[in-house]
Amino acid sequence: MSEARTFPVVAALDIGGTKTAAAIVTRHGEIVDRLTAPTSGRAGATAILDTAADLVARLRASVTGTHVRAVGVGSAGVIDHRTGRVLSATDTLAGWAGTDLSGRLRDLLGLPVTVINDVHAHALGEARHGVAAGHETTLFVAVGTGIGASFVIDGTVLAGAHSTAGHAGHQPSPYAGGLACTCGGHGHLEAIASGPGLTQEYARRTGQPVDDLRAVAARAADGDAVAREVILLGGTAVGSAVGGLVNMLDPGAVVVGGGVAGLGDFWWQALRDAVRRETLPSLDDVPVLASALGSDAALLGAASLAWEGTA
Repeated sequence: MSEARTFPVVAALDIGGTKTAAAIVTRHGEIVDRLTAPTSGRAGATAILDTAADLVARLRASVTGTHVRAVGVGSAGVIDHRTGRVLSATDTLAGWAGTDLSGRLRDLLGLPVTVINDVHAHALGEARHGVAAGHETTLFVAVGTGIGASFVIDGTVLAGAHSTAGHAGHQPSPYAGGLACTCGGHGHLEAIASGPGLTQEYARRTGQPVDDLRAVAARAADGDAVAREVILLGGTAVGSAVGGLVNMLDPGAVVVGGGVAGLGDFWWQALRDAVRRETLPSLDDVPVLASALGSDAALLGAASLAWEGTA
C-alpha cells in the first residue's frame, strides 16, 4: 500500500528504569495501539535499545493501514535536548550515560527520532492533552522513586542551558534536615519526600523496616498514627517546595503526578495546604491538579515532539 493511501501516525517510546512502553499515536493524541516490555537495564545500552526498537517494529507490523512517520522518545536520564544523547543516568540503566539515543534508534528503525527526558515528556503530555491543556504555562512535578519537575511554556519544555532543568528533588528542604540524598548531597527534598525517602522515614521513627511505600500506606489505612504522620510529612514537604516554585515561575497551573501522588486524599490535602502557605497572595488561585493521563502522558508528550519534527 502506498504512503498516500495510509493513515499517518508516529511511534512513541517511554524508556524507564524497569519498563519500556511503546505506542502508535495519531496527530490528535489518540493511542492506536501499545506494547510494553521489561527494560533490560542491567544488560546495557544495546539491550535497552534493542528492546525499544523491537517494540516499535512489532507495532508497525501489527497496526495496518498506517504509515509511521517518526519516533518520539521520553527516556530516563539527563538528555541533551539538542542532540538526543544521554548525558548522565543512574546505575539502574547500566551504560546508559553517553549513549547516542537518537542516532542509534534512527539506525535501528530507519525513522527520524526526537528524544527528551521522561519527566519533560510527561509534562508535555499533560500540557498538550491532559488536565493542563489550555494553560500557557504549566509546572509539572513527578513524585515517585525520585522527584523531578518540568516547566512548559507555550507547549515547549524549558530544558535549561545544560539540559538539566527540572531536578526539583535536589533543592534544599527544611524537612530533610541532614539526610543523605541519592545525588551525594544532604538535606534535599528527595531524601525525605520520595517513595524511598518516606519508607526510610517510617523505619527511622518506628525501628520497623518495611518493604516499600505501599506497606506504609497500608499501615496508615489500618490506623497506624506514625504512618499517617509520615505521609502527612511527605505531602507537606512537596507542597512547600512546589509553593516556592510557584512563587518563582508563576505558572498557569501545577500538575502533580508519580507513584507517591497515589497515596490519597490525606497526602494531597497536606500538599495543597503547604502550597497555599508558601505562595504569594496574588498566586492563591493557581490550580494544583492531579495528573490525569497516568503513564500515557509520557507517550503522548514524546509523540507530540515527533509530530513537530514531521512538520
